[in-house]
Amino acid sequence: MSDVQAQFAQAQQDVQQLTERPGNLTLLRLYALFKQATQGDVHGDKPGFADIVGKYKYDAWAALQGTAEDTAKTQYIELVESLKSGAAS
Repeated sequence: MSDVQAQFAQAQQDVQQLTERPGNLTLLRLYALFKQATQGDVHGDKPGFADIVGKYKYDAWAALQGTAEDTAKTQYIELVESLKSGAAS
């Protein structure tokens, strides 16, 4: 297991232990980075207008199209670390 992969796995555990729930935009960013890191570029049909949450998730993930998986993992790790230190919300 690579160092980035180990840190990514730890960040996934750490994010569940946060004392404060991040804001919706931060949660979307975490979601999109996680999906990009684990599944690559967005795929599937964009949800319809009735599925607002699904549409926002899809758009956030699509915005990362072309981002390398290791880059997405690194950005996810950095975001979780900033949440743990209280620098982001």
